[in-house]
Amino acid sequence: QVQLVESGGGLVQAGGSLRLSCAASGRSFSTSAMGWFRQAPGKEREFVVAISQSGGSTKYADSVKGRFTISRDNVKNTVYLQMNSLKPEDTAVYYCAASPRFGPWSSASEYNTWGQGTQVTVSS
Repeated sequence: QVQLVESGGGLVQAGGSLRLSCAASGRSFSTSAMGWFRQAPGKEREFVVAISQSGGSTKYADSVKGRFTISRDNVKNTVYLQMNSLKPEDTAVYYCAASPRFGPWSSASEYNTWGQGTQVTVSS
């Protein structure tokens, strides 16, 4: 089973950019669909973006379309989330997740492995 570690979070001003990384260990990364979710204080975890095993198919939440881009490198066992034009409402803990089923998936229930999360704070 794959293990996931996120990095790249931080504090950024509105309009700025961040790139999150999720490094996977284990032999299952290339056969895992990957997703990013986020959870803001007092709110439920929500879907952000997902990518299929090959990277050929992606799915985005409407709130991030045109601003965020997901990609993956199956040689480096890493999935990335490029976040541009950040808004204060993007502030949350961001989690990456892996699914053994052919994706991409927007439902958290499809994912069986989660990272510990990385904090993203966007100031106005």
